[in-house]
Amino acid sequence: MNEDNNHTEKPRTRREMSRRQFLSYTLGGTGAFLMAGPVIPMIRFAVDPILKSKGEGALVKVIEESKITAEPKSFKFQVHQVDGWYESEVDLEAWIMKNDKGEVYALSPTCKHLGCTVNWNADSRFPNEFFCPCHEAHYTKEGKQLAIAPAPLDEFDVEIKEGFVYLGKVKPNTIVVK
Repeated sequence: MNEDNNHTEKPRTRREMSRRQFLSYTLGGTGAFLMAGPVIPMIRFAVDPILKSKGEGALVKVIEESKITAEPKSFKFQVHQVDGWYESEVDLEAWIMKNDKGEVYALSPTCKHLGCTVNWNADSRFPNEFFCPCHEAHYTKEGKQLAIAPAPLDEFDVEIKEGFVYLGKVKPNTIVVK
């Protein structure tokens, strides 16, 4: 009876890989390895600017503090800009003046309505105001919007060092809020 039980068991078969499967795995693995060579540098090239630290915005020397008055004056200056792999010198402009306490502040000349350039006392209808010729938006000396524009003029970070005015990044206006 023992002999009959032994005959009912199926013999164990080893599962073997066919030649076709072996070639598929080998060529697929080799292809993936070879593709990784050019793809990894491409990924690094695309991601590298994101991984670089931004650092603090550098301050730029603009004008002597003694030349700043209570009347807004326009000053042009250049900042070094790095955009991905492209480095350039960008021309910027700021309206720099002193407030009633004698503190220096600087406003961006970009209108908050549609991005046109504002000028001081440019329209006789709006004396002692910044005026935008595109859609007649106008602002107070502190940059507060009076008509059309949805927000006050932006301001620059200002620092006084060794008798010179240094300007930094543009930020939302904090003078009007005070």
